Amino acid sequence: MYTLAGRQETYPNKTKARVIYELKDQYDVLALVKAADIPRSTYYYWEKRLNRPDKYAEVKKEILQVAHLYKGRYAYRRVTDDLMRKGIRHDPKTILRLMRELGV
Repeated sequence: MYTLAGRQETYPNKTKARVIYELKDQYDVLALVKAADIPRSTYYYWEKRLNRPDKYAEVKKEILQVAHLYKGRYAYRRVTDDLMRKGIRHDPKTILRLMRELGV
């Protein structure tokens, strides 16, 4: 796929693997992998990770509660401190990454 600037647009392998995973019931996996131009092992690497449960699900729920309680005014340091008071201990950089994922 080409953009307006004429450069080829690339997608991360994770995104390609997710698309293949969604289409694998309708089409042959090997044909999809070839069309996506990723190695077969890369697809299976991402498939394994896409099926795992989210290990930060509870932490994300608590982050959203803290963000809602303080109307989004708390940055990651204060959110980390608030979570520590609740007994949830994680590295502040992990909290920052999770907040970015959640859009908080």
